[in-house]
Amino acid sequence: MAEERRRRKREEEEEEEAEEWERWKRGRRKRRKRRRRRGGEEDPVDVLGEEVMGRVMELLDARSVARCTAVSRAWRGVAADDRLWAPKYAELMAGKAHIPRLTMIPTASKLSTYSMAIADGKRTRITKEDLCDHDWEFRFTIAAPEYWRNLDPSWKHTGPPMRRYFHPDGYHSADPHDAVWGGHECTYTIITSFAGNGCIRDHYVRINRWPPMKVSRKEDWSWELSNHLYRYNSIPDTDKKGCTGPLFPVW
Repeated sequence: MAEERRRRKREEEEEEEAEEWERWKRGRRKRRKRRRRRGGEEDPVDVLGEEVMGRVMELLDARSVARCTAVSRAWRGVAADDRLWAPKYAELMAGKAHIPRLTMIPTASKLSTYSMAIADGKRTRITKEDLCDHDWEFRFTIAAPEYWRNLDPSWKHTGPPMRRYFHPDGYHSADPHDAVWGGHECTYTIITSFAGNGCIRDHYVRINRWPPMKVSRKEDWSWELSNHLYRYNSIPDTDKKGCTGPLFPVW
């Protein structure tokens, strides 16, 4: 009996949706007739058709196409099509150092994926997922003591930069036989403080009791942690399975 009631309810809902769709189409035809009688202009979607309008929107930039979704339901049907946004998303990701994990939601439309990628690319607040998902290049700055710089192969041009790794349990490590590392234990902390209006007042990463490293982000969406002695740069990893960063939006 319960299954029969659910089936009837679904059928009723489907009938209501079909009736609402028919009413909308009848209203649309009436509006078109009124515009013809008044000599008004036709909607380009009605005149050109969805396929031609889609070809036109392919020539627009992403911001302009996104604005088209707010014109009307017919325009949104064309402007939000996945076939239109898939190449725009691919163009956005070209040259980026990291691919945000939240863009991998399988049920999201290409328009939503594009929007979430843009929002994440503007994020300057680093998370533990960002630290742990990437490998990091470590370099001393010119302000570091000469003895330290001499241990840095990238300074002497005798090898690639040293690497550092962040782990989910708060541990911080380096490659074996790293001359600077010396085998000592390290932990890291992410500090974020907020002002009264909810804006971030201070945000940095700290290794043990060494000077805090300010967090910054580059145009290719890579991260940099730096202070007056040394800096960390995230290594590009666009081919990493599952992508990187938090799964949910962070502001």
